[in-house]
Amino acid sequence: MNVSLIEKNILITGVAGFIGGFLAERILNEVEGAVVIGVDNLNDYYDVSLKEYRLNRLEKYPGFQFIKGSIADKTLISSIFSQYKPQVVVNLAAQAGVRYSITNPDAYVESNLIGFFNILEGCRRFPVEHLVYASSSSVYGSNKKTPYSIEDKVDNPVSLYAATKKSDELMAHAYSKLYDIPATGLRFFTVYGPAGRPDMAYFGFTNKLRSGEKIQIYNYGNCQRDFTYIDDIVEGVIRVMQKAPDRATGEDGLPIPPYALYNIGNNSPESLLDFVDILQQELIRAGVLPEDYDFNAHKELVPMQPGDVPITYADTSALERDFGYKPATTLRDGLRRFAEWYYEFYMDEKKE
Repeated sequence: MNVSLIEKNILITGVAGFIGGFLAERILNEVEGAVVIGVDNLNDYYDVSLKEYRLNRLEKYPGFQFIKGSIADKTLISSIFSQYKPQVVVNLAAQAGVRYSITNPDAYVESNLIGFFNILEGCRRFPVEHLVYASSSSVYGSNKKTPYSIEDKVDNPVSLYAATKKSDELMAHAYSKLYDIPATGLRFFTVYGPAGRPDMAYFGFTNKLRSGEKIQIYNYGNCQRDFTYIDDIVEGVIRVMQKAPDRATGEDGLPIPPYALYNIGNNSPESLLDFVDILQQELIRAGVLPEDYDFNAHKELVPMQPGDVPITYADTSALERDFGYKPATTLRDGLRRFAEWYYEFYMDEKKE
């Protein structure tokens, strides 16, 4: 079912986040008459100045309305649905991070379960044309089969974060079936790029290398990740937003839930060692690190961490089949853009 975004009210939760900020900016730039209602609690899980930087880029658009608050606040979410009646909802708000879920489980239950439940209730009470929500490659847990396919069983989460994301998929499926809500879940694979999340490896590595600290590369460098550039993720989300799962009737005469899941990943895992090597080359090129930087003296190979998995690898055939799209930005291109942004944001003294 095609969904036009023109002149629609589009609710984006987590709008000051990495994906949310870039998605909102692209919609406001390109979609005629679209109004983006952005919700974010601006929590301090990581440097709030980055969230403010993303928000500041959005404030210049007349079609942008920002509401500071938590999706776990049922009264707030009910009032937003009641006031704006969004036709399209993109739920990106979540407590992110695998390792943080081991020390701060409450935050995950509040945002990823209660918060998402409030969004589903909003979509039930004020019917929407399409609900798109963020899941995660972490739902594949300790699956041995690669690449990960949306057909695979995902019953072995290795972190609470992964368990909450799997729960979101189940709740969305139930609401889709019960209330005929067209819903699409997107399993994102290791998103990176300019103005990204400082808790992600590439960003943390950059901060440490710049300050002369050692970086720790887990699983002795044998981890592989399907690194996916932010623009590729946003392109995938926008395409998905415009095509909701069709409503259909099953053999039993009952409605089949208009529900779908897709992987969005680069479909080519890279070893962490190669990734970090390209990263340091690009940081030197951008002027973040000096030309004579001794990279080998600053890296340390260490064992696997709890909650981590050795490989993430997306089977993107369903995305290609239904949307004619697959991410294609190379690691070097993506890391080059990140390194140039990092220099400009943190180090360029000519900057205002």
